[in-house]
Amino acid sequence: MKHLATAGILVAAAINLAPALGAFSPERMAAAYGVVLDDPDLEILMRHRAVLFGIVGSLLVLAAFHEPARRIGYLVGFASMLSFLAVAGWVGDYSDSIRRIAIVDLVGIAALAVAAATDWHRNRA
Repeated sequence: MKHLATAGILVAAAINLAPALGAFSPERMAAAYGVVLDDPDLEILMRHRAVLFGIVGSLLVLAAFHEPARRIGYLVGFASMLSFLAVAGWVGDYSDSIRRIAIVDLVGIAALAVAAATDWHRNRA
């Protein structure tokens, strides 16, 4: 059971760490999001977003292997992915690239939910 929780957290970590590479490769980020980063202000915002993903992903990696960090890892991981889905829903009319990201975030939410439920069940026993 412990390994299932660890695996679920690591899935969510990988989903959050992948976009972090955009901090170093604006071209890759532009392709992933389907946007043109021809404005320095937009590039700064998107690179900063990538750094924040790196922070969330790193916290999730820590939570996967350090059980005392799991509660905050779950909280931050769920908040990050659910807030993206909420904003996409509020704005609406988004591109196929954003839809693909939303689907990946749903996978991450499901992985975290399985991990959290597994931990909760294991800790109750």
